[in-house]
Amino acid sequence: AKLEPMFREGCAKNGVSPNVIDWLWATNEKSADYSFNKSHAACYALIAYRTAWLKANYPAEYMAALISSVMDTKDKVPFFAARCDEMGIEILPPDVNLSDHEFVVVEGNIRFGLDAVKGVGYAAVEAIKNAREEGGPFTSLWDFCERVDPKAVNKRSIEALIKCGAFGSTGATRKGMLEVLEQAQSAGQKVQQDAEIGQGSIFDLMGGGGGGGADANGAAAAFAAPSHPPIPTEEFEQGELLAHEKDAIGLFLSTHPLKEVREALHAAVDRPLSELPKVKDGDWITAGGIITQARKLKTRTGNTMMFATIDDLEGSVELIFFGSQLEEYEAVACVDEIVVVRGRVGNDDRGLSIKVQTCEKFEPTKEEVEAARATAVLQAKGPEPLMLILDAANLPASVIDELKHVFGNHTGESDVVLDIRTSQGPRQLKLGPDFRVAPTPSLRAELARILGPAAVTAEPVAT
Repeated sequence: AKLEPMFREGCAKNGVSPNVIDWLWATNEKSADYSFNKSHAACYALIAYRTAWLKANYPAEYMAALISSVMDTKDKVPFFAARCDEMGIEILPPDVNLSDHEFVVVEGNIRFGLDAVKGVGYAAVEAIKNAREEGGPFTSLWDFCERVDPKAVNKRSIEALIKCGAFGSTGATRKGMLEVLEQAQSAGQKVQQDAEIGQGSIFDLMGGGGGGGADANGAAAAFAAPSHPPIPTEEFEQGELLAHEKDAIGLFLSTHPLKEVREALHAAVDRPLSELPKVKDGDWITAGGIITQARKLKTRTGNTMMFATIDDLEGSVELIFFGSQLEEYEAVACVDEIVVVRGRVGNDDRGLSIKVQTCEKFEPTKEEVEAARATAVLQAKGPEPLMLILDAANLPASVIDELKHVFGNHTGESDVVLDIRTSQGPRQLKLGPDFRVAPTPSLRAELARILGPAAVTAEPVAT
């Protein structure tokens, strides 16, 4: 506030109009509401340095702690799990015999935390750990239900644990365990109720001596360890298995339909779904992933529309198909299909969505997948420049302003290099850092429209 008179005086001397001075000062005041003093900024810098050091030197421990800190946030666990995969760190499935509350490091990889399983709370995990410490590893679902407190771990919790693969170490199938779950719970509760009231068999009273001898001891052992019907060995189909897994822990963990085509899909879209919140309402976007849900409904006017959910390895978003688009793409937009869509982003108070204009199956060839992987490796080393081949004699003067506008709408990390054919021979011009771009399919389409396809797809001449 003390500087305001000096600021206004200086602006006036420089010929700035009064309304602009008012706007500038108001902007300065708003900025001051969130400006950092030196001590505050220094603290942030120190934290940034320490976390960067931890990630570089203890990547598994750092990522385990990071994921544990966001377990209650729906979209963050899949996002950071995808980062782990890129770093070569495997996320091991939750396991009732091995997992803890949080994500923990196991031989350089990360074991999924039980607290992150939907429907399994802190008290349930404590009950599982206590039973495990007292009686050792669980050998089966029946054993689990007999030893874990049913008041802390209810049917919904056990269903979620089965669906996400947390009973994998027992060797039983997920479908089989779900089929006998009700029986296992009933039998387990009966065993625990009998133990609470001290009820036992006549053979328990005989102990190890007198009267019955070896036969009595054998009968007592048989009574103490009742047999259970075998768990069916039939398993879910892969798609259904993954759907259950996604429902229980929010992501595909044992495998993911997109992993084999990840780099190719990344090359075919503008940005991953996790970055869509940054896109303005109404902007066009090319996005892709696997359709995990779809439902149709009738509008007030009697037309049919469809809402679908599309997932990639980092996030998910809702797709909206209106009448004509639904009619055209209904056969493509099916659950478990990997698709690439083009449409307008809806980013407002009602949530994030894409109003679909086109939808195509994503079926890259083996060669395309391998080429995309090779490109991804090169990009990890540093972004390749975008080369544009221009014929100076055929370009109107207005093309410069058009290019500035297009580059400004596709900012990124790649330099732009113009390979210009002139009457004096070829010349190359590298644009400055203010014109770096993200070479997405949308940018290439815009440049092809302005300059012609050959400008974007042809190889530059040697200079």
